[in-house]
Amino acid sequence: MGHQGRRDAIIVSVWTGPQPAAAETVIDPSRKRRLIDLSELWRYREVVFFLAWRDFKVRYRQTYLGVLWAMLQPLVAMSVFSVFFGRLVGVSSNGAPYPLFVLCGLVPWNFFSRAVGSMAGSLVNNQELVKRVYFPRLIIPMSAMATCVTDMIVGLALLFAAMLVFGSWPAPQVLFLPLFVLVMAASATGLGVALSAINVRFRDVGYLVPFSLQIVLFMTPVVYPGNLVPHFWRPIYSLNPMVGIVEAVRWSVLGTPADWVMISISTLSSLALLVAGLAIFSKSERAFPDLI
Repeated sequence: MGHQGRRDAIIVSVWTGPQPAAAETVIDPSRKRRLIDLSELWRYREVVFFLAWRDFKVRYRQTYLGVLWAMLQPLVAMSVFSVFFGRLVGVSSNGAPYPLFVLCGLVPWNFFSRAVGSMAGSLVNNQELVKRVYFPRLIIPMSAMATCVTDMIVGLALLFAAMLVFGSWPAPQVLFLPLFVLVMAASATGLGVALSAINVRFRDVGYLVPFSLQIVLFMTPVVYPGNLVPHFWRPIYSLNPMVGIVEAVRWSVLGTPADWVMISISTLSSLALLVAGLAIFSKSERAFPDLI
C-alpha cells in the first residue's frame, strides 16, 4: 500500500549508430600562417557572395537610377575630359577618337580606384563581423572588390557601345583583354588588402586613400597617352601598375600602339604588389579583433 502513490520511470536507451562529429574550427596562434589558404577561402565562398550582394544592394539603395550610375559616371567624366583635354588642350589620342581613348582609360581606372577604396575601409566597416564571427578575414576585402566587378562589366559594355557609335570595331587582340583584367585585379587586390590591414591600426588611411587616388589618376595615362612621358622616366613611371594596364587595355580594344617595356614593368609591379599586400595582411590578421 505504501508504494501505490509512486510512479516508476522507465528509461529506454536506443542505439542509433555512430553520430557524425560536429564540425569545428581550431585556431592555433602558434601555427605558421600561409600567405593565402585557397582551400579555406573555398570553404567560405558563400560568405563572399553574401557580403558582395549585401554591399551591392546597400550601394544603390533608395536611388532612382540604381546600377545606371555605373554608366553615367564614366560618361560624364568622358565628356568633361573630351572638352578640356581633347578640344581645348589638344592632347594626342594616338589616332583614336579622343572620347573613346579617354573612356578606354576610365573604365579600368574606375574599377581600380573603387576597388582599392572599398577594400581599404572594408574591415573597419565590418568590425562587428571581425570581432564576433570566425571566417578568413581576407573574405571581407575580397567581397568589397567583387562588388566593383559589376561596375566594370557595365563600363566595358558602355565602351563597346560607344565604339559602335563612333563606327569603330574592337581590334583582333581584344581576346587578350581578360588577361589584362586579371593583372588589374591582382594589383587592386594587393594594394587594397594591404591598406585594409593598415587601416585597422591607423584610421588616417581612410582619409588618405581618396585623396591619393585623385593624384594617382593624373600619374596614370587616362587622359593622355603614355608615350608623352620622356623615355628616361618611363621605367620609373611604369612602376605604377595602372600605367601598363591602361596602355594594354587600349592596345587590346582600340589597337593603339603599345610600349611593351612599360607593360612588362607594370605587370611585374602588379604581381609584386599582390604578394606584398597578401603578406602584410597575413601578418596583421591575428591582431584584427583586438585593434578594431
